[in-house]
Amino acid sequence: MTWLSWVLLIGYVLLSAALYRIFPKAGREAKHALMPGYNMWVTAEIVGRKGWHSLLLLIPFFNVFIFAGLMVDLCRSFNRFNFFEHVLSVVVSWGYFGWLGGQDDLKYRGPILTEEREYRQALAVAQKTGDKREVNKVIMKYPAFQKSVSRDWAEAAIFAIFAAAFIRLLLIESYIIPTPSMEGNLNVGDFLFVSKIHYGLRLPETILMVPLAHNRMPVVGGESYIDGASLPYRRLPALEAIDRFDPVVFNVPAGDSVYLTPQRTYYPHDVKFHSFDYMTVPDQVYRGITTGQIPLITRPLDKRDHYVKRAIGLPGERLEIKNRVVHINGEPIDDPENVQFSYVVGFTGEPNTARWSDWGISPEDYGKDREGNTIMFLNQGQIDKLEANYEGITITPRDQSDGGGVRLYPHDKRYFDNMTVDDYGPVLIPEKGMTVKLDDRTFALYWRAIRVYEDNDFERRGNAFYLNGEEVTEYTFQQDYYWMMGDNRHNSEDSRIWGFVPENHILGKPLFIWFSVKEGSLFNGVNWNRIFRSAMRQGE
Repeated sequence: MTWLSWVLLIGYVLLSAALYRIFPKAGREAKHALMPGYNMWVTAEIVGRKGWHSLLLLIPFFNVFIFAGLMVDLCRSFNRFNFFEHVLSVVVSWGYFGWLGGQDDLKYRGPILTEEREYRQALAVAQKTGDKREVNKVIMKYPAFQKSVSRDWAEAAIFAIFAAAFIRLLLIESYIIPTPSMEGNLNVGDFLFVSKIHYGLRLPETILMVPLAHNRMPVVGGESYIDGASLPYRRLPALEAIDRFDPVVFNVPAGDSVYLTPQRTYYPHDVKFHSFDYMTVPDQVYRGITTGQIPLITRPLDKRDHYVKRAIGLPGERLEIKNRVVHINGEPIDDPENVQFSYVVGFTGEPNTARWSDWGISPEDYGKDREGNTIMFLNQGQIDKLEANYEGITITPRDQSDGGGVRLYPHDKRYFDNMTVDDYGPVLIPEKGMTVKLDDRTFALYWRAIRVYEDNDFERRGNAFYLNGEEVTEYTFQQDYYWMMGDNRHNSEDSRIWGFVPENHILGKPLFIWFSVKEGSLFNGVNWNRIFRSAMRQGE
């Protein structure tokens, strides 16, 4: 048993002991409180519900709301209507009811829900008469059910937070696109609704966290959860499979270890290869990391940063990129519409950029390199517009070979040093049940999947490989993996940088854009034409 299982078990035992003191005051036998399961059945009857209502406590996560309701109603059934006591009855149930059971003046009011139903029926009848005196008589007869405006607002706010957190955890969550890695199809400033059930609902793992926050506290900063209080990974059956070119939201695999700065998150491979052009870590940040001023933070799976990319390679496929063209199992595949690459652009004079926003060219799409050249990230449609509107313009594909393949996954100089983002692979994407022979090359390619994503003690000793203490010559994968890439091919940190995306990192399917602001800022205006646009749609 995990420590969390022990905490829950001990908490339940202590609550049963507290109910042992409460039940006799409600006319029920004390020994019933010590019968696992049946004590919740009796509790439901004490508050005025059918006993079978307690069976809803068996439904994962939904049971949190059922339990909270039962504890508050039990509190009210003993004539305790104080808001603070209601909070204690839920948060520290065993301690609160243990204390309450020791109060000499404690009296059972009766099943509170039965009384509340009688009150509502009587109030409805009085209100139909239109006689305020009759209404006041009912109110005076049931004073316990009258609440102040502030109490009503407080309870409504708490319920809204719990309901929103429940929906966010289990059904649909909203995300904003913060970077141009999917530019042309999903743009900076797009707000997405993402379904968590289409690819199989991944049940929450980290349980001690701030509601409605992912991994960072808003405003004040700091991690928004307590690491270690977690449930095992569980996933419900998928409604549909991930198809090629589907946009997918997932926890970035490299996010298990991060360096945090106010500007962005850096990963260990960013620091290791900080000298390469487009992966540069600012010198000040690099010094802070190497001197320990910026600490390394480790995160559980469900608290790693969220990315959205397009599924290009599927489990069991062999992927290779040749001169920017992706090949699957030896055959070229079409690029998504509006796919972008980087170019060195030469103008004959200072260009007029007034129309660039209308063409989908945002400030993130152009800038200067270290030599002062104008660099632009463009799709073919944007290239055509620039060439038609700027006489003498030159647009040349930018060389992507700087730094060698060691900057790319799997960061191995011996076997993968000749790769670039435009000429990559081939790599075989792992599939559940697929067995690979272990050698120097496959160890470099798959060690992280075997050790980190599939939670094995996996190491190499000389020319031998050891899995959980036993020497092995091959390995069989336990889950599917995917190859994710951004549509902005030269401005996207994706599988070419940090490798395969395991199935257990998959979070959900983007459904549609529910709001969109120009270039990521409301001050620039609203993209009205993008609102309610399908997230699956490609092109204009």
